[in-house]
Amino acid sequence: MPEETKRNKKKEGACLIRSPICVFEGHVDHGKSSLLDRIRGSTIVESEAGKITQEIRAYLVPIDSIKKLCGPILCSINASFSLPGLLFIDTPGHAAFMNIRRRGGSLADFAVVVVDINEGFMPQTEEAIEILRANKTPFVVAANKIDIIPGWQPNQDSLLIKDISLQGKETQALLDQRIYKLVEKLYAVGFTSERFDRVESYTTQIAIVPVSARTEEGIPELLSLIIGLAQRYLQSGLHYNIEGSAKGSVLEVKEEPGVGSVIDAIIYDGSLKKTDIIVIGGLGKPVVAKVRGLLEKTVPHRKDRKYDFVQIDEAFAAASVSIIASETEGVLSGMPLLSCAEADVEKAKLQVQEEVDDVVIETESSGIIIKAGNLGVLEAITSLFKEKGIKIRKASIGAITKSDIMEAESNIEKNPLDAVIVGFEASPNTEAKEQLKNSQVKLIMSNIIYTLLDDFEKWRAARSSEIESSLLDSLASPCKIQVMPNFIFRNSNPAIVGVDILGGTLKVGMPFMKEGKNITYVKGIQEDKESMSSAGRGKQVAVSLEGVTVGRQINPGDILFSYIIESEFVKLKKSKAYLKKDEIEVLKEISAIMRKENPLWGI
Repeated sequence: MPEETKRNKKKEGACLIRSPICVFEGHVDHGKSSLLDRIRGSTIVESEAGKITQEIRAYLVPIDSIKKLCGPILCSINASFSLPGLLFIDTPGHAAFMNIRRRGGSLADFAVVVVDINEGFMPQTEEAIEILRANKTPFVVAANKIDIIPGWQPNQDSLLIKDISLQGKETQALLDQRIYKLVEKLYAVGFTSERFDRVESYTTQIAIVPVSARTEEGIPELLSLIIGLAQRYLQSGLHYNIEGSAKGSVLEVKEEPGVGSVIDAIIYDGSLKKTDIIVIGGLGKPVVAKVRGLLEKTVPHRKDRKYDFVQIDEAFAAASVSIIASETEGVLSGMPLLSCAEADVEKAKLQVQEEVDDVVIETESSGIIIKAGNLGVLEAITSLFKEKGIKIRKASIGAITKSDIMEAESNIEKNPLDAVIVGFEASPNTEAKEQLKNSQVKLIMSNIIYTLLDDFEKWRAARSSEIESSLLDSLASPCKIQVMPNFIFRNSNPAIVGVDILGGTLKVGMPFMKEGKNITYVKGIQEDKESMSSAGRGKQVAVSLEGVTVGRQINPGDILFSYIIESEFVKLKKSKAYLKKDEIEVLKEISAIMRKENPLWGI
């Protein structure tokens, strides 16, 4: 929107409609950056020189440029638009995408998931979709690299649908085959989808647009779809007050050659002036700083990717801007930003801290600990872990500290499965490393959430199995034996007999019962005159039994069961997932015997 128009609107105190913020997501090699470069290049060519502003890690494509590039498509549907354009955020990866946040979720209004149509979904693709789902961000899929489908003949001069119809039958079949592989993948993660020209309802189906960043095929259709969906479904949420305080989110703090330390931020509401005071979320407490300068970048023409800084007096939503501030220490990616008058600094600090506290809180009285390098990442991880039903005791930003380790250690007795710290772009400091040397706390770290969650679930499953196995070792084992006729070696003191192990595991020290009464215990086990501590199902061994006499308490052919007290039986029943099939059957027989006298035994 021209500055003069903005000033006129400002005088009227009117609300304006800002450009939707659109983020491109995708696997590192699937052509996301190339596709963004093509969109930028195409719109610059179609517009007046210098009309497109390459802002800090973002660029605005005005509606006039979109109309010129997509004219035939927009004319065919008789579309009219009130949106000023599209603000594309050029992020180096999904972690940066998660930094673009505001209270309650992602700052992105819309997303494009870029997939190599020939390779299909990758772990990073699935992770991006999970994050979009968690933030309830609408998206479309750009199926890139159609130009390398075998037999594809590029034709930039026609619309995509006609272009597809001009391809050979085999090539068309290959295109459909690869699109429907994407449809299957999306269905597997809970989304119905279809090729964009076959979509029946954009409210229930994800549109897939075949594109080529190299030949530019499909780019007009992709842009038309984005602006059309934004106009129809997002417009009501894009109003902002031009006179309002600036609200934004920090992308990163970095050193800019010739300028010094700057804060790259997205302004999504209100306007920011170079004389404003800003309050930004920080480690421990909000950072208060004076704006000393506002910078944006300009791209002179399509092929020259170099840029120059241009000083501006004011930035209006939606915009990406580089802020020269009096203070940047403690400012982190993903933190909220708010401009205010000097008299309102304390109020703004409270507002910013409340937003930070929405995420950095002890969420449960029990659970795991999550640490992340910035607020946006922390919010995304917390959301994804909660979706899996994982309790979170604490979630905070910054390095992993000794205090974090000690807090996780307090879980060992309560629930050892919670004695874990999950770290994303957050490493243990020196004190924490020392504490970890003698700690039972598990530290799981990764810079890919997909891997982080997977590693955590694998560890928890393995640890759970270890705990259950250890628990079973401490409990009486279910066992069923039969005294073998003709293998009575001594009648008493102790009785030594041969037994056939019909189920479970026989162990030295194990008590045995007959008809529900505890009558003896195993003093020793031998096989071929070799002593052993245990023997499994199917074995025939000699055992010495204390306190019984053959012919009185036991007889040849008797079947004996291990004696299990009721409380241990209940524990075994709860852990039956870790018992063998024959052990479960023996346990059932034991319960049937005990319930003859007490019908409620073990229930």
